[in-house]
Amino acid sequence: MIERLETIEKHYNDLSAELANEETLKDVNKTKKISKELSDLEETVSCFNDYKKVLEEIEQAKEILNDPDLKDMAKEEIAAKEEQKGDLEKKLELLLIPKDPNDNKNVVMEIRGAAGGDEANIFAGDLFRMYSKYAEKEGYKVEVYNAIEGTAGGYSQIEFLVKGDGAYSKLKYESGSHRVQRVPTTESNGRLQTSTATVLVMPEADDEVNIDINPNDLRIDIYRSSGCGGQGVNTTDSAVRITHLPTGLVVTCQNERSQIQNKEQAMKVLKSRLYDLEIQKQEEEAGKERRSKIGTGDRAEKIRTYNYPQNRVTDHRIGFTTKQLDRVMDGDLKDIIEALIAEDQKRKLAGEE
Repeated sequence: MIERLETIEKHYNDLSAELANEETLKDVNKTKKISKELSDLEETVSCFNDYKKVLEEIEQAKEILNDPDLKDMAKEEIAAKEEQKGDLEKKLELLLIPKDPNDNKNVVMEIRGAAGGDEANIFAGDLFRMYSKYAEKEGYKVEVYNAIEGTAGGYSQIEFLVKGDGAYSKLKYESGSHRVQRVPTTESNGRLQTSTATVLVMPEADDEVNIDINPNDLRIDIYRSSGCGGQGVNTTDSAVRITHLPTGLVVTCQNERSQIQNKEQAMKVLKSRLYDLEIQKQEEEAGKERRSKIGTGDRAEKIRTYNYPQNRVTDHRIGFTTKQLDRVMDGDLKDIIEALIAEDQKRKLAGEE
């Protein structure tokens, strides 16, 4: 581990020196790239410096063990520093886990009502509210670009962006089938019903992602918007549907006022969907990485149950249960997400051994 950390520290120092070079500063793109890499390495290097300092302090304390007057104080100092050393070693192990290059990206999310008819659509609406509240707590911004409302409320389908630094690192575990158990408001006999909604989470393909889209592979349909979007949104043919013929992917955007804006947004989402397909392909080729992940990310995989009568939420992938469903549905996902991240890190550490 020490050898890897020393290599990282040297690379960090080399990058710092390069960034101070006047020739480098003339190249805006290069400066931006180096600055980002330095930022990514900064926490690891800082932690390593703290670790080396603690090692020095332990050695200094050991040197005075032979002094009868200072022996007891030195023992206490060594014990405290050894504990600090252990904590820093654990932190460094986590920092050395290969980072997901998409963790800092924005998120493209899609929620669909699945099994359960109207109740499934209502639950899809509840999930959208839950994620919106969570995003608000985290300082993220939510932008809906397509929504089809359910006849009894909620959404049969809603697609949106979550924008904010690190959004994907927190929300990437949410893909899959979410199950709700409760008595629907439409149920006159008070019977418990189980319904499901599916969630799809993808990293937004930003400018750094190179996805080549051939215009000849696209079919673009323009039609009158039927979704939300403010006064006047339904009076013009502004909604855009783009079909990527080679893959069959379909992206719809109808939430912007103009056709041009909707087309630009739809193209961004299509790029993200194609990027997600490329990620899946790479993971399947790697094999081991996909098997070690928390869940497959497939829509069909049941990942979580929301039981209203018992005020309970259970994440089936890691066996995590909380009796605070009301708080979870109000966007308090912190405990669940932190448990998922911790398990993910544990599995990655085990895979390196």
